[in-house]
Amino acid sequence: MKKFALAAGLLLAMQAQGQISDAHAQVVQATATPLLARDGPDAAHFRGSLVFFNYCVTCHGPNADGSGRAAKLYNPKPANLRESDKNAAYMRLIIRSGGKAVARSEYMPPWGEELTDEQIGDVVAYLQSISTKK
Repeated sequence: MKKFALAAGLLLAMQAQGQISDAHAQVVQATATPLLARDGPDAAHFRGSLVFFNYCVTCHGPNADGSGRAAKLYNPKPANLRESDKNAAYMRLIIRSGGKAVARSEYMPPWGEELTDEQIGDVVAYLQSISTKK
């Protein structure tokens, strides 16, 4: 009886392994092609959102409205980036050089040494995509 139970368990395990292998093959096939084109606008918005949520969210907040966790520490408050009327060139400049370099808040740090040009361009694309001032 024990041999039968052991054989049945082994058969079930092999069937489960087959199902896992099938599921694994489906995942590999589904992820073989990227979901977003690397150079498309959707990809830039997605990459920019990753940059924003890594570097900017603490001050500007998850809604980019200037109400991040650290916002209460600063006067003036961080900018509401959803309502910003600044163009892309200005956004790149303030991100790269910091607020003090453009006669804005000294609390906006310069990110030019930390972020690549592509990352800065991507975060600008993201901010423009969520702007209410389109």
